[in-house]
Amino acid sequence: MYFDPNEYLLNPYISFLNWAVVVGCLTFVVLFISMVNLVATRGANGIGIFFDELGEMTADLFHLSPRRIWALTRLTYTEAIRRKALSVFVVFGLLFMFAGWFMGDSKEIKPDQVKVYISFVLTTISWLTLPVVLILCCFGIPEDIRLRSIHTVVTKPARRVEIVLGRMIGIWLIGCLVLAVMAVVGHFWIVRQIPAESQPLLTCRVPVYGTNIEFLDREGNFARSGVNVGDIWAFRSYIEGATKARAIWTFRNVDESSLDSDGNLNFENSFSAFRSYKGDMTRPLFYDIKLFNPAKNLAYTTDPQPVNEFRHKLDKIPRKVTVDNVQYDILKDFVNEKRELNVEVSCIDREQYIGMARSDLFIRMPDRPFWMGYWKAVLGIALTLLLITMIGVSASTMVKGPIAAVLTFVIYFLSLKDNHQFMDQLVFGQVQGGGFLESIYRLVMHMGPSQELPANPAFTVVKFFDWTLNNFLWLCRHVIPYSQYFNMPEFVSNGFDVPWETSILPSLLVTAAFIIPCVVMGYFALRIRELESK
Repeated sequence: MYFDPNEYLLNPYISFLNWAVVVGCLTFVVLFISMVNLVATRGANGIGIFFDELGEMTADLFHLSPRRIWALTRLTYTEAIRRKALSVFVVFGLLFMFAGWFMGDSKEIKPDQVKVYISFVLTTISWLTLPVVLILCCFGIPEDIRLRSIHTVVTKPARRVEIVLGRMIGIWLIGCLVLAVMAVVGHFWIVRQIPAESQPLLTCRVPVYGTNIEFLDREGNFARSGVNVGDIWAFRSYIEGATKARAIWTFRNVDESSLDSDGNLNFENSFSAFRSYKGDMTRPLFYDIKLFNPAKNLAYTTDPQPVNEFRHKLDKIPRKVTVDNVQYDILKDFVNEKRELNVEVSCIDREQYIGMARSDLFIRMPDRPFWMGYWKAVLGIALTLLLITMIGVSASTMVKGPIAAVLTFVIYFLSLKDNHQFMDQLVFGQVQGGGFLESIYRLVMHMGPSQELPANPAFTVVKFFDWTLNNFLWLCRHVIPYSQYFNMPEFVSNGFDVPWETSILPSLLVTAAFIIPCVVMGYFALRIRELESK
């Protein structure tokens, strides 16, 4: 996996504006349909009834009782225990009892094996807790309506919005209890599986990525990218060896905190090598790192370093460096007034290429302990449980349990990285072949996606329909969360700390954004629903 913070960045202002638009559109649609239904069934009196109900609903939302919510939370917790929700610990225990048989010899631990241990624990925890929470949140209220046990609650002085909140909090607490126990056991299991001499492999690296990357071509002129060597995955660009081709990074906020305990500035890279001729395959390609300050016309170049293909490589540069028999301080002489450091990488071998992207070189800050990143990953799982709980409880107030479970699972499935990115491509017109109707026409007429449509007025209607459908898809795209923000275990399993700005904060904001719509829609559906129906 590569770690590029730009993939996870969330613009809070644009996101809040989109959130307000989406919530406003959904609220308007739901209220409009409800008013039309009342007018159709009650006639002119339906308008008055609609506004009376709307006033009572607004009053309920502003007169919540924490005591009643907590009582309903405890009731939900007790019911989940009675339904043997904690029986998942049996499966969890069996997996860990026999996992050591298939995880290899613990006396020979390598970095890849540590990654397997951590990934196994966090993936197991996720796969066991998510189904438990999904079943509890989607079948709780429909089962109470079917058994008519909900009448015992609604006849008490408890508002229906408090029932929704009590369900959400209670089910989430059950999920957190299961998650906490599994996480504690999983942490001790990881530490015990790794011998003492391999414990340093359990760490959380803290990367500081460059703000951008620029390329110079073989003549030394600025270029938008490097050389394309024919790789299908165009994530990396390649620079040619023994030429003026370079890759230039700019790192910001470089200060004393960027140095390790020995006063070294650590650069870690994951460059890729491409050989235009094979020759001796055991001989690595070489690169060098150059620190330069254009304002002072000062540059320092490291000794040639071998490319460590398919592995991360650490280059230590001391704070005091010597250039032309003069000693310089990196922080004082190479870092400019804006606390920016310019770094240039070149390939030394003639007719060979080194591939790199913005995230392939970063300043490695002092490492953090493993437990810190581990529990941040557990926090990501807990936020995922909360999101599923809110969506599942809200769906269960509208439809029956199996339908609510399928709906919640589909929303979670569409929120995965690849599926969400495909929706983005459809919305922003990045998929060739047009929209729904246009793509059908091209398939029937055996037309390629790049061929121009014939000049026909009918295609104006087709394009308008596809545009309308794309706008609806835009709404669905913002209703469905982006679960990649919550994918914190992937950072920890690869030995990185979970970043606050690009992972934890966006996941907290996304979770908070779903609280109001899910609670209001669940309350509205439960208020207008006929509780006598089974």
